[in-house]
Amino acid sequence: MTITKDKVVSVSYQLRATDGELIESVDTSRPFMFLYGVGNMIPKFEENLAGMKEGSKFDFVIVANEAYGPVNDDAIVELPTDIFKVDGVIDEDLLIIGNTVPMQDPQGHKFNGIVKALGENSVTMDFNHPLAGVDLHFTGEVFGIREATEEELSHGHIHGAGGHDHGHDHGGCGCGDGGCNDDSCGCEDEKEESCGSGCGCH
Repeated sequence: MTITKDKVVSVSYQLRATDGELIESVDTSRPFMFLYGVGNMIPKFEENLAGMKEGSKFDFVIVANEAYGPVNDDAIVELPTDIFKVDGVIDEDLLIIGNTVPMQDPQGHKFNGIVKALGENSVTMDFNHPLAGVDLHFTGEVFGIREATEEELSHGHIHGAGGHDHGHDHGGCGCGDGGCNDDSCGCEDEKEESCGSGCGCH
């Protein structure tokens, strides 16, 4: 079986920046699984896996402009400190430079931002994707390929361990929500939006 549209693909891989820094490692004990060809992944990631078989090795680089794009200066914004209050109190442990803070705008859109600087009455937040501006170097192996179930095809993602299931944002350092969790990162095709002055902590 080869990798074609609507197949469920399992891969193990190492993701590094082109300077050699390890961003993520996914081994065969918990491979990354995804539904191929439905638009969930970075297009170039899928293009580089097209036609491969189980056991195929891969080694490719996706340049930043074809991954999570360049750093967008408009996504680095200064926000009033008061919007970080929860029940009238600011959690001092939250506003630490380098921390990822979950936020929400008045329309209910959720964002993760990174604290870049602290002022007397303001906080500078970076809402760029954490891998914006980074060329991504993937090396790994195709661990498994199977047919998707009808349910997986109708929902547009796979179910079960290692996959994107209900009630769970399959995010991570390089995935949609911009913050790391226990799932793999660096492949999914979700762009960060900029959070303006109407954002609040959630």
